[in-house]
Amino acid sequence: MGSSKFSSTKVIPLGSCAFRQPYATSHCRYIHGYRLQAKFWFTCNVLDTNNWVVDFGALKGLKNLLEETFDHKTVVWSKDPEITTFRQLHSKGMIDLVVFENGVGIEKFAEHCLTVANKYVRDYTGGRCWCEKVEVWEHEGNSALVESTESAVTLDQPVKEPITINTAQTVTTTVDTKEPPVLISEVKQEAPPPQPTVVPEPTKRIVPQYTDKSKNTYKDLFKGTSWGNPK
Repeated sequence: MGSSKFSSTKVIPLGSCAFRQPYATSHCRYIHGYRLQAKFWFTCNVLDTNNWVVDFGALKGLKNLLEETFDHKTVVWSKDPEITTFRQLHSKGMIDLVVFENGVGIEKFAEHCLTVANKYVRDYTGGRCWCEKVEVWEHEGNSALVESTESAVTLDQPVKEPITINTAQTVTTTVDTKEPPVLISEVKQEAPPPQPTVVPEPTKRIVPQYTDKSKNTYKDLFKGTSWGNPK
């Protein structure tokens, strides 16, 4: 019986990313952005105990790794002539900079995704599964695809038990390690100490007191009239 080959696919959003091609003669030389997403082909010769190529629920760590590289990031080539400017913007907290050593663009992004995904899934499955190819879209009309040249795992090779992977591992791109300054809006302001509540005293109603009882009587109202001198 010959060996079988199984594949499954997963689409993972990479997030919104800004980049440019510094040596392009078209408008691609300007900083522009796309909402990137990638499709992954996972392949194996031996299915797991659930008859799966890979547990899709276990790919959340992979998604987190890729978002740390692309989501709300400005990705530039290390040979960009304005790399110093980009680093200055990063130090001022205006961009979140990621530097790629070998160039930028969806072809290079697909290559990076393949490298990260292949290591992630191999570590997770103990070598049973690998990432065979990745396609990255910058929009519905443009995509780039890269395929792995690694050989398959044959049936006569022992399958290792899955291991727990640390999703905080370092990705293969060169990332500027300088921490951007904390934005003022992100600084938590300490609440002022509570002030004692001052309860005003109730206003007292002043009632006029009449000490001279000979005046301000109903009798005085008719003084000087026939009513005021009753017989």
